[in-house]
Amino acid sequence: MTKLIGLDFSNIKGDLFGGITAGIVALPLALAFGLQSGLGATAGLYGAIFISFFAALLGGTNTQISGPTAPMTAVSMVIIAGIVAANEGDLQKAIPSILIVFLLAGLIQILMGVLKLGQYIEYIPYPVVSGFMTGIGVIIIITQILPMLGYYPKEDAQFVNSFKPQAEEVILERILREEAAEEILVLDDFEETVRRAQEITEDDIFQEAQVLTANHSAGVIGSLKVMGKALKNINIIDLILGLITIGIIYGFRYITTKVPSTLVALLVVTLGAYFFLPEYRDIGNIPSGFPSFQFSMFTNFRLGAIMPYIVSAISLAALGAIDSLLTSIVADNMTKTKHKPNKELIGQGVGNSIAAMFGGIPGAGATIRTVVNINSGGKTRISGMIAGLVILVILLSLGPLASKIPAAVLAGILVTVGIGVMDYKGLRHIRSLPKSEVVVMLIVLALTVFIGLIEAVIVGMILSSVLFMKKISDVVENRTKTSPLRTFSREIPWMDEEEFFKKYGDKVYIKHLDGPLFFGFASRFQEMIKALPDISTVVIRMDKVPYVDQSGLYAMEDAINDLQSQNITVVFTGLEGQPKDMLSEFSIVPGLVDSKYCFATFEECAIWLEKHVDEEVESN
Repeated sequence: MTKLIGLDFSNIKGDLFGGITAGIVALPLALAFGLQSGLGATAGLYGAIFISFFAALLGGTNTQISGPTAPMTAVSMVIIAGIVAANEGDLQKAIPSILIVFLLAGLIQILMGVLKLGQYIEYIPYPVVSGFMTGIGVIIIITQILPMLGYYPKEDAQFVNSFKPQAEEVILERILREEAAEEILVLDDFEETVRRAQEITEDDIFQEAQVLTANHSAGVIGSLKVMGKALKNINIIDLILGLITIGIIYGFRYITTKVPSTLVALLVVTLGAYFFLPEYRDIGNIPSGFPSFQFSMFTNFRLGAIMPYIVSAISLAALGAIDSLLTSIVADNMTKTKHKPNKELIGQGVGNSIAAMFGGIPGAGATIRTVVNINSGGKTRISGMIAGLVILVILLSLGPLASKIPAAVLAGILVTVGIGVMDYKGLRHIRSLPKSEVVVMLIVLALTVFIGLIEAVIVGMILSSVLFMKKISDVVENRTKTSPLRTFSREIPWMDEEEFFKKYGDKVYIKHLDGPLFFGFASRFQEMIKALPDISTVVIRMDKVPYVDQSGLYAMEDAINDLQSQNITVVFTGLEGQPKDMLSEFSIVPGLVDSKYCFATFEECAIWLEKHVDEEVESN
């Protein structure tokens, strides 16, 4: 039996080997992304387990391996930092809101799949994707320099002490807010305020100062602010461990590519540190049991706590969709198959939703892991499910051992991930690309690094859309002729007009429209109409107009009104399809222009025109 419960077991050996290999490759990355996110290495493992299994089971790309990825982790890191800061720096207090946002992102992805939005992802302009991915790479590299150097701002007592005055102010403000919530008036009960203030200890102030220190040094800008201090306080052991990790990752590939160099680096450096270094900073405790359901995200749910992050959840969902479907395209090219984009979004959404409920960070389809799976023999969704199960087995059996991994090793791994995620293809072709596309790419890159991931994508999409509309309107304008027929000798006339032109060229103006009539061209269309010569009849040829939008429709309506107010007869030819439906729906044809002035072909129109012009000549 090759099929069971909808799964294809005909390639079980290849899927088994592909899934195991991909799971092993995913392990160090999951640990690293979890640590980078701020939730800890364990959250990365949980995300890898559930997303990989359920995205493969329910998704639309047979060979896709999913899990935490660099772009998704970068966005998650920003969301986590913001929610933690809003919860007075208390991660445990912030976790329910964080996980609800991640759950919401997964549900949004499911909705995107149900609404069949998957096929539209391919229309995102490449300069936006290029700038965004390169920006993600820069973010990862810069934020990992501090742990690579072994510098943790919260542990620099001198630096933390500089935030103590600000910490005291924050604590006093918190006391006043608490009293206001309890309806205690400070002026009426000043003694209560003094009593609470006196209960503040040095430890309280120091802990608050540590929170302020962490917020000050968070992200790219924060890392750059404290880079000078980091360089003055380098931990040589951490730096050496990180550099050796990077060296092995790049160097081992020259020996063989059959064994993942990232895994080799993780094992070699970890074992070396464990046996030969008396002290080093590890990644912290990793529980060995099955992930537990996070009931607190529902029992402690507060709508107000996540409302500011709704847009972030939407952006996280959209980014995950883009990330996954781009990987699906890579898989299609390698396997000569065709993925189902909407089904893939549903699978990714289910995976992210379940991962959130068990405390995992969100993820998406991972290109490198998918390629490894395909090259190792994986052909069906079973391979992705096996990859998730492999990480689960490692978690259940080797959790305590994984806790001994040096933090600097994961920092080194992330630096190589940051270098690898950059779009070198786009950067390499900057000199030969159109300047407008280069500007968009660089703006998205700068905004991604220094402002925000969400803002970068929004601005990039807006700029790309405006530039695209400008290009299309220029093309339509260049292809649209505004000259009267008597000047056609300087242009390329349409063949079916030549005989008519010879006889009536100075009596009738024929307006050629070649391309979509949309908002980017609407104003120019009106300007062209106003520049018409003194004639009695205008023929608007719609033969080559595939589409008319609302702006184009209203521009057409205004133009017809202007012409008719000058006693100029308006005639249409070749009006079919969507343009015909639009003009009919808004009572332009028939209505503003009578049906008798609409002709299927110019030949039919020419017969009417000859009679019409002759009658006008006789009447004059």
